[in-house]
Amino acid sequence: MNSQFEDYDYERAAELRRLRRQKRRRKVMMMRAVFFLVLLLIVAGGVFAVSRIVQKKDSGTSGTSGSGKNDTVSNVTVTEAPRETEAVPAATEAVPDETEAPAQTATSDLQSTLDQAALLAAGYDYDGAIALLQQLPDYTGNAQVTQAIADYEATKATCTAVDVTTIPHIFYHSLVNNTDAAFNVSVLGQSQVDGMNAWMTTVEEFDKITQQMYDNGYVFVRLHDLVTETTDADGTVHFSPNTSLMLPPGKKAVVLSVDDLSYYHSYEPASFPDKLVLDENGDVKCHYVKPDGSEEIGDFDVVPRLNTFLKEHPDGAYKGARGTIALTGYNGVFGYRTDSDYQTKQHLTEDQQKWLDEHPDFDYDADIAGAKQIAEALKEEGWDFASHTWGHLSVTGKTVDQLRTDNEKWMNNVADIVGATDTIIFAHGNDIGSWEGYSSDNEVYQYFKSAGYNFYCNVDGSQPYWVQITDQYVRQGRIDLDGYMLYRASTGQTTVLDNMFKASEVFDQRRPTPVIANGES
Repeated sequence: MNSQFEDYDYERAAELRRLRRQKRRRKVMMMRAVFFLVLLLIVAGGVFAVSRIVQKKDSGTSGTSGSGKNDTVSNVTVTEAPRETEAVPAATEAVPDETEAPAQTATSDLQSTLDQAALLAAGYDYDGAIALLQQLPDYTGNAQVTQAIADYEATKATCTAVDVTTIPHIFYHSLVNNTDAAFNVSVLGQSQVDGMNAWMTTVEEFDKITQQMYDNGYVFVRLHDLVTETTDADGTVHFSPNTSLMLPPGKKAVVLSVDDLSYYHSYEPASFPDKLVLDENGDVKCHYVKPDGSEEIGDFDVVPRLNTFLKEHPDGAYKGARGTIALTGYNGVFGYRTDSDYQTKQHLTEDQQKWLDEHPDFDYDADIAGAKQIAEALKEEGWDFASHTWGHLSVTGKTVDQLRTDNEKWMNNVADIVGATDTIIFAHGNDIGSWEGYSSDNEVYQYFKSAGYNFYCNVDGSQPYWVQITDQYVRQGRIDLDGYMLYRASTGQTTVLDNMFKASEVFDQRRPTPVIANGES
C-alpha cells in the first residue's frame, strides 16, 4: 500500500526537535541577560537622576541647560513624566516601550524558569529544580523564587529511600486498537487469535491500568535506577543497590518495558499500527491505517500513549523516566525494514518477500535513516533500549556459538540504529540460569557478559517483584500485563497484580473467554 507518509520529512522533524531544544536553552540564557539589562537600566536611571538634581542646582533653572536650550525629553522620561505643557518630540515617543519591553521579557522569562523548575520538581528532581532557580541573578531577593526553593527543600526532606529489591517490573507488547480484527477467527485463524488474546493488551486496558497505577502512587523509574554503578581503573563495572532513589510518602517505584516494537508483518491482518513516525512537533507517534483505508497519526501504542499521559501527569515518572524497549531485528525496528536481508534480498521469509513485492519503491537507506530519527527521538523522550535477541530466540538449550551468531546479527542490524546497550531482555520469558544466580562456569552468561550485557530480565508473573543485584550483574523478573494475566487476575486465579490495580475493572469484556495460555513473551 502506498502511504502518504512514506515520504515523511524526517530531516525537518529532527530539525524541529533541535530548534525546540535550542529554544529551551536560550530561554534561560536570555532571562539572565535581561535581568542584568534591567538592573543596568535602573542603576543608570538613578545615576542620571542624581546628576540632573546636581545640574539644576548648579544652573539655578528647572527646564533649561547652561546653554539656554531645552533638555531632550527622552533623557528625562526614565525617571519622570513630561508636563502637559511640554512638547514631546515624536522621535522619543517609543522610548517608554523600549524601557518597558525588557521588564516584561524579564517577567516572562522568570515565570518560564519557575515553570521549568516546577516540572523538574514534579518529576522528583528537587536538586535540579533548586539549582535552576539559584542560577537566577539576585535570586535571594525574589520572594517568589525563594519560596519555591523552600517548598522544594521541604518536600525533598519528606522523601525516603526506595527499597530497590522490591520494585516490580511490568511489560507490554503492542496494543490492540481494533478488537474486531485482532480477535477475528475468520480473518486470522484460531491459533493466531488465541495468541493475540493471550499476549496482547487492548488500548482500553492499557489506559485503565496506567490511570489506576498512577492513582495508587506508582512512579516509573529506569531499570538502571535500581543500582549504583562504579567502575575500576581497568574498566570493570560493579553494582550495588541504589540507596539514593528517593520518593515522597505514598509513592512507589515500578519499571516498565515494551517487547517487540518492530511491527512485524504478521501484525498487519490484526490492524496494528505499522510504524512509528514523528509528528509536526517532532514527537513520536504511530502511523495507523484504519480498516476503511484512511490513515492517521496518533497515540495508537504504548510509547506515544504513555508519553501523552506523562506530559499531563509529570509526577508519574522519576526524572523523566519512561521504559525500556526490547527489540528484535529480523523484521527491522519501529516498523522500518532495516534488517540487511531486505537490502540483499537473501534469506527472505515468505512474508518479507510479499512485503517487498507490495512495496516496489522501497528505499533501504531511507528506512535506516527514518529508524535512526525515531531512535534519537525516543531517547530524548526518556526511553531506553535492550536486546530481545535478533531472531526472538529462546536462549534455553542454545549453544554459545548459536547465541553469538544471533547477537552479532543484533549488533549489526539493531545496535547500529539505536546505539549500544548493556541490557538483554530474554525472548519467550526464558533465562540463562536458575534463580540462585549465574555461576562462573556458566558459559552462556560469560559470553553475554563479555558482549557487554550487565542487566538481564526474564518473565516471572508468580510474584509481585523479583530483583537480584550482584556485584557483576543485575537481574529482574517481569510481570506480563497481557490478556492471559489479566484474565487470571480478574477471575481470582492470581493476586500478583492486586497491589497495582484491580484487574476485574481493567479486563476488556470484548475478549474471547476463557483466555488460553497460548503464547510466549
